Amino acid sequence: MHRHRELCERAVDPLEIAAGLEAHGITDRAAARFRHRDVFSLAEELYARTPRGEAAPVEPGPGPARPRAVRRFGYALLPGALALGAAATGMPGAGPLAALVTVGALVWPGRSGTGRFPYAAHLLAAAAVGWAVHRHGPALGAALALAVGPAHLAAAVFAARARRRLAGSRALEDFAAGARPLLAGVLLLFTAAAAGAAALAGAAQAVAVPLAVLLFLARLLLTHGTHRAPVAAALALALVPAPAAALAAAAGLLVHAVLALSRASAHARS
Repeated sequence: MHRHRELCERAVDPLEIAAGLEAHGITDRAAARFRHRDVFSLAEELYARTPRGEAAPVEPGPGPARPRAVRRFGYALLPGALALGAAATGMPGAGPLAALVTVGALVWPGRSGTGRFPYAAHLLAAAAVGWAVHRHGPALGAALALAVGPAHLAAAVFAARARRRLAGSRALEDFAAGARPLLAGVLLLFTAAAAGAAALAGAAQAVAVPLAVLLFLARLLLTHGTHRAPVAAALALALVPAPAAALAAAAGLLVHAVLALSRASAHARS
């Protein structure tokens, strides 16, 4: 309680304490040292023992957040508009421009992931997109840039639904059981949107869709503060000049995303 006093005092329920303990490396084995069967049971005792005031925490009003959300969505639409405009005018640098705005908008995280070399994943994402656009033409860059808007919406929906489920869950296992199908549903929606963007831009779907999914998963993982090493490894695999490299990288990163994003600590308040 002394070590995690600040976490316990600001928590609104035991699950938030459990998520914070998990983020600090407290496992079920560590909880057993305190004679608890798991982290959630330990969090319940910490929540019960922590003194707190009677006043309920004031939640921020929805007013200021709404214009901010609209503004961010407008920014997410800019890459596709710039890429299509550059391609329509025959601009020589349309491919590099699309690659630059795609990496800047699709991969840049809201929270920084954990681990060393904080910008390695972003540099690898830029290299993977640039290399793919160089090999397959500017249409691929336009398709990826068009996918930024749907990716922004899908990531926002996933974050909001996951936080809502975190608030309503009574145990970590309960939250994980609901987070996995939520991730699968959001990923299917984005995959369909990426296929539509590829068709609109005239890019090969077999190339554009796996790379878009890879970048989307990288965005989710980096935004939710997970470890950067698996993201960087998957993006490095996408640099291999083989037809199935991006698909294999996306499949491998999906396995990691299912494990990492079904943990409550990935959705705890920062």
